[in-house]
Amino acid sequence: MTVEMREIADLGPDDRVAFFERDAGIEAVRGDVREIVDRVREEGDVAVREFTSEFDGVEVGNLEITDDCERALEEVDDELLEAIETAAANVREFHEAQLPEDWREEFGDGRELGRRFRPLERVGVYVPGGSAAYPSSAIMGVVPAVVAGVDHVVVVTPPAEELSPATLAAIHVAGADEVFSVGGAQAVAGLAYGTETITSVQKIVGPGNKWVTAAKAEVRGDVEIDFLAGPSEVVVVADGTADPGLVASELVAQAEHDPNASVVAVTDDEATAAAVADAVDEQTSEREREGVIREALANDASGVLLARSMSEAILFTESYAPEHLSIVAEDDESILERIDSAGSVFLGPETPVAAGDYASGTNHVLPTNGSARITGGLSTETFLRSTTVQRLSAGALDDLGETVTTLADAEGLEAHAESVRIRLDRERDA
Repeated sequence: MTVEMREIADLGPDDRVAFFERDAGIEAVRGDVREIVDRVREEGDVAVREFTSEFDGVEVGNLEITDDCERALEEVDDELLEAIETAAANVREFHEAQLPEDWREEFGDGRELGRRFRPLERVGVYVPGGSAAYPSSAIMGVVPAVVAGVDHVVVVTPPAEELSPATLAAIHVAGADEVFSVGGAQAVAGLAYGTETITSVQKIVGPGNKWVTAAKAEVRGDVEIDFLAGPSEVVVVADGTADPGLVASELVAQAEHDPNASVVAVTDDEATAAAVADAVDEQTSEREREGVIREALANDASGVLLARSMSEAILFTESYAPEHLSIVAEDDESILERIDSAGSVFLGPETPVAAGDYASGTNHVLPTNGSARITGGLSTETFLRSTTVQRLSAGALDDLGETVTTLADAEGLEAHAESVRIRLDRERDA
């Protein structure tokens, strides 16, 4: 059997740790990454080229490949280019709908308060790649930044003897301003601190392996990041009406990402649980990445789980806080209402996670390792900063004066209190 079926009630402490305390696995490489980051910070392009040769096996000539991205439009076939453009358009449309509006409101007592939003000036997007093709990651990282109005979007993507035209074309379609052929921890360090060639940025976003994630953790504080993402995850909540084959297809699809992926189906119907486990075994044997899938399914944090009730299934899912949540159940909306912690939710049998991964319009850069309990995925707001704005009338300050001075005096901040009193005294003397 490819995947084990277990009852939630029988999970022991170690099982619960495996499910609920997942991590990105970065500690094992943190020391090596710190050395890479320090050297890039001190030596710039020299260190970047040395590490690129060592880790990627490529001697890079010109690190900047912005023009190559535009030329790649001629190298991909029309069908692929159309798919890239359609996906980018859908992602752009969804993220444009997220743009917040500045507002200012008069509260009726002389207090005029508001909030405004402005984009960051420079952001960096990590796009996994090299010889592999990840055009979707380029779209998901670059398009929201462009929609937000970021002045300068810098992309880094790993080098290869022959870079993927699909990825390069997607980077251009998405709207990046500068693109550099550099990957790994050295790329993150270059974005954080700048080199003779690579432009430094204010924020770094995008998925990557544990070296990239560890580097983001290392530079955090000197530059902002989105979040520390680990291997892919999915939880499918299903009831007795679910098609076991469709449920299984979601587990197999996410399992093919990475041997460390975590894939879970949870249901309150025993027959469905058994049928899903059988369907996973059958489908895995038919997939090209069968070895990777089987490794992921064998993880302690993967499996088909039988709940005593839908309430128990929901409680498990909320505690898990999955990156991707698929709900295939007759009453999917009511189940959704009871789950707050998930990166992206896919409702109904006709909504595969792959649709969101590529082209429905939502973003696939999502929190993992339980981070969905405290944050959401990449969005337009990721690239914006907010400022509060206020104006007080003389009457409003007079109304607030005693409250402000009393609190300031209580905190021992005399000058704060006096900054109010001096205005009140001036107004009374007028």
